[in-house]
Amino acid sequence: MAYSQIRLKILPTVRCLFDKPVQIKVEGLAPHKPVELRSKLVDDKGVTFKASALYKADESGQVDVCRAPSLGGSFTGVDPMGLFWAMAPDTPHSKFLKKTVLSPTLVKIEAVNRETDEVLASETNERGYMTEGMKRVPVQEGRIRGVLFIPPGKGPFPGIVDLYTFGGVLTEPRASLLANKGFVVLALAYFGYQDLPKKPKNLDLEYFEEAVNFLRRQPDVKGPGIGIISISHSGGLALMMSSFLSGISATVCINACNANTVIPVHYKDIIIPALTPVVKNIKITDSGLVDIRDALPDPTLEKNRASLFPIQRSSCQFLFAVSEDDHNWNSPFFAKQAAATLRSHGKETFQVVSYPKAGHFLEIPYMSNCPSGFHGAVGSNVVFGGEPKANAEAQLDLWERVQEFFKSHLDKNTH
Repeated sequence: MAYSQIRLKILPTVRCLFDKPVQIKVEGLAPHKPVELRSKLVDDKGVTFKASALYKADESGQVDVCRAPSLGGSFTGVDPMGLFWAMAPDTPHSKFLKKTVLSPTLVKIEAVNRETDEVLASETNERGYMTEGMKRVPVQEGRIRGVLFIPPGKGPFPGIVDLYTFGGVLTEPRASLLANKGFVVLALAYFGYQDLPKKPKNLDLEYFEEAVNFLRRQPDVKGPGIGIISISHSGGLALMMSSFLSGISATVCINACNANTVIPVHYKDIIIPALTPVVKNIKITDSGLVDIRDALPDPTLEKNRASLFPIQRSSCQFLFAVSEDDHNWNSPFFAKQAAATLRSHGKETFQVVSYPKAGHFLEIPYMSNCPSGFHGAVGSNVVFGGEPKANAEAQLDLWERVQEFFKSHLDKNTH
């Protein structure tokens, strides 16, 4: 049979948003013939990410990834999006980087003859971030640095501040994809971006207050309150903002700590010092990676209490998402403490959702897991944890929950 009849299709179309699933089909193969499917992308750092899976054509010479199981490779079993979430970097300890969302992420899918390594058919999936008509506005307003995403259509929309990881500066992918759902989202950097200080001695809550006020002033943003989405180190800043600033209605903390870490935070005459890590609790794994999971002491002990964020002062709703295989720190323990603090002050204003086997980075759907990588505060590669499939399932579940949470607490007065 001539190879020219073999076709690889990406359905419904080759172009889609990054958080949308696609269907991959191969047609024109010899019946029951094995075929390998490979996926590949190159990120903005030039790192290549790849996955592969072995399939067997049915009696009509077709492979439909939505129905056929992978028999081996990066994942096994029926998984329509396995070739995306199971991607791993060629360069170890690399995290997928997308600097700006003005261009899509290109994922090349190939059908390959395993015996000869010959490419039988290929197609490229363009995974974009912004719906038609969305505005992306770089922000340099006073001290504030970031990027504002405004969805198309008739506003006003609920507003959200998006804070990212310590080393990640800001995340345009999450902010833009969230904006597609009908929110105005400000991806806010807080150091090491443009002209912001690279190594600040402390962080001022006034900076974040300025950002909240800026967002609330936007004509496209409806009130009364706004939301915050945060992950890792910025989860603490989200808790600090929720404790001291007015106008915050809903706060998402993904794998956060209930006490301040790394850099002291100042607000007016209040100083919240950073917890001091317990060095003897740091382990080195067999492969030579640093494991800092148990490095932070219990923040509720008398000597550490100055570092606790006074979240009993907050008036917003909280969604704490925690991964049980988080090796950056013990986020389930910290979320439990945060919940207990709120409850002991008569506030049932929180939900905690826990993901077994997921790692520190719960990102947007179909983004591959980063089980280890460079840690900005530690200065070396550390374990972040997470089994790829469990992490992928957690990301999918959390993405729906986050939208639901913000819609129910920020969008009360729509039809």
